[in-house]
Order: sequence, then structure tokens, then C-alpha cells
Amino acid sequence: MRNAFIEELTTLAEARDNIALIVGDLGYSVIEEFADCFPDRFINAGVAEQNMTGLAAGMASEGYHVFTYSIANFPTFRCAEQIRNDVDHHRLPVTVVAVGGGVAYGALGYSHHAVQDYALMRAMPNMVIAAPGDPLETRACLRWLVDNPGPSYLRLGKAGEPRFHDSIPDVAPGQWVPVREGGGDDILLSTGAALGAAIARAEGRPVWSLPLWSMAAKIQQPGQVARHARVTTLEDHLADGGFGSWLTEAVAGTPAAACIQPIALSSEVCDMVAGQSTLNRIGGLTL
Repeated sequence: MRNAFIEELTTLAEARDNIALIVGDLGYSVIEEFADCFPDRFINAGVAEQNMTGLAAGMASEGYHVFTYSIANFPTFRCAEQIRNDVDHHRLPVTVVAVGGGVAYGALGYSHHAVQDYALMRAMPNMVIAAPGDPLETRACLRWLVDNPGPSYLRLGKAGEPRFHDSIPDVAPGQWVPVREGGGDDILLSTGAALGAAIARAEGRPVWSLPLWSMAAKIQQPGQVARHARVTTLEDHLADGGFGSWLTEAVAGTPAAACIQPIALSSEVCDMVAGQSTLNRIGGLTL
């Protein structure tokens, strides 16, 4: 996903001279393509994520669409106040890019577990969450974000994620994307890197992905959920405040509310140091 992101961003920046990238002193061996092509639109803010976000907001107020880039916890929790007050409140075109969502950096411990980030970012009323499930969804999300600039959160995996789509899908906030056909009306719906876990659990059931979602996109969900007898949601995030919670809130008070079965990571993983596959299994996301 990281390589797809930087390749797509570089291509989009060739056509749009207002795209800028700010990194928090990391991303080396990935971000060089953009930095080499557009040195005057690339800034290394150092290990100073709050300043990075304030700088991004200032540049965005002058017409740039700024992408901030760091390991998932650092451009989110460390600078939540700047995101809330400077970016989201003023509806500025800043995309917070988080690398290593979920427990992708699980071997580095809890400081690098991004398992509460959906809860934080989806509480911002103007924020669009972009959580692609594979490299092609990454490209699709990035194109949508650039065409629709505003406060946004792009949550990527770490590296080596497989492709599940044959071509770049059409995406829009709240719009479910078909990934695998199947029989019956018992379906799996994932967001982000949990798409692989959904496919592994499918057993012939249809698999859908929802890579773009937000507060505003809740209105579209009751109708989509109501078409199915059961919707099992999957996410590499804690259940509280996550994607399954978001969908449950969206259909609350409707008959569709009884259809939703969330699968998320157990909080048990917060106290553990291990590889991503091990933590996903212990946390209950994968079998």
C-alpha cells in the first residue's frame, strides 16, 4: 500500500501543482520518488508531529492540499488537538496519512499499535476516513481524496499487502465495494487491511469492502444493510469506537440493526508484543 500511495501521489502531483507532502522524519526508501520530483513541495518536519500538522494547516489555508505522513499513532494521537482545531474545524484540505494501521508494527509494542485511531478520527465531524483494503483501493481512495479535498485520514498497511481487485474500483464515501461473489445473503463487510481476513473467513459468502466512510456517510447505510440477512464486519481495530460500532450507530433504531455482527481485535493485544499475524490471531480477527 505504501508504494501504491507514493506512486499515485507523485502521478497526481504532476497534474496538480498544489499537492504537497510533509513527513515526520521517516518514510525513507518509500517517499524519495515524490521528494525527487517535487523538492519544493516536500518538507521533512522532523520528529515534531504537532508542528507538522500546524504547518500543513497553514499551507492548506493558502491553497495547498497537504499530505502528512508518519507511522499511524504519531500523526493522529500525538497531534489530535491540531487535527481537531486547525484541520477539521476549518475544513482544510489536509490528508493525514498513517502507515501501519492496526498491529502492523506489533513487534514494536503498544506505542506503535494503531488500534484506537478510527475512534479518534471518526469523531471529527468533517473527517473522511479512507481505509483501503489493497493497493488498488489505495489508488482509488487517493484519487477520490484529491478530487474532493478536505479533512481526511488515509490509513495504510505497512508493506506487502496482496491485491484483491482485478482493477481500480470505483469508490465514494459510504459506498460498499464488491470484492468476492458468493451465495446467500449472509455477507462480510470489511474496512482497511482487514479485507484479507474477510476473504479468509468467507467460506463461499460474498465479501464487500468499505474503504471510504465518515459521519455524513452514515445516512446511506440502513438501506445497504437491509438487503442482507446478516452483515459481519471486520476491522483491525478495537471494537469500541471502531468500524463495526460506526455501522451499528448508522442503523440504530431500524430493523437492520439486528443484522450486524462485528469482529474486531480484542483489547488483549494492547499488552502484547508480537508480529502482526500473531496479534491478529490472538486478537480474534483471523482464525
